[in-house]
Amino acid sequence: PLFFSFFSSTTNNDEMVRYSTSFDVEDPKKVVKARGAYLRVHYKNTRETVNAIKGMSLDRATKYLQNVMAKKEIVAFKRYRNGGIGRKAMCKQVKWSQGRWPAKSCKFVLDLLNNARNTAEFKNVTPGELVIKHAQVNRAPHMRRRTYRAHGRINAYKSSPCHIEFILLEKDAVVERPEDDTGREKKVVSK
Repeated sequence: PLFFSFFSSTTNNDEMVRYSTSFDVEDPKKVVKARGAYLRVHYKNTRETVNAIKGMSLDRATKYLQNVMAKKEIVAFKRYRNGGIGRKAMCKQVKWSQGRWPAKSCKFVLDLLNNARNTAEFKNVTPGELVIKHAQVNRAPHMRRRTYRAHGRINAYKSSPCHIEFILLEKDAVVERPEDDTGREKKVVSK
């Protein structure tokens, strides 16, 4: 018994995996999470793709990623763009100059969003009402291979995998501003 109590966690046992943030909501069952670890897709491309869909609704993000894969919309490269990212006319849509269509990153992110959609249906949350509140991409450890060079030399040939996590919440209800029922004029003070 002492052995098991030593390794038991003091945190909530309902949470299987640690996420980098949490949201205080009335009903925690309305929070939908999706996470992928050690994914063999480029970190930099995926970071820009995820940053582009942050704040979108689940349906809009899914449609956006499908459009990027069909080259109807573009992902703006805002951070990782030192010289190698070409300028595209389509970037005028997102008020930027450099961008690409990272198909593999879009496929991985789309799979995670479909996972989130299925989780929402399982939790009886309407997927159409979900908004991506938290989206994060972290670097994973490099995977190592080797490449053979001229004159008998060998160089490292590393890949840059990543971890991706999403937290989706229901849209905030829009509350109409109540009309002033007293009928008085608002006093304007000018100094």
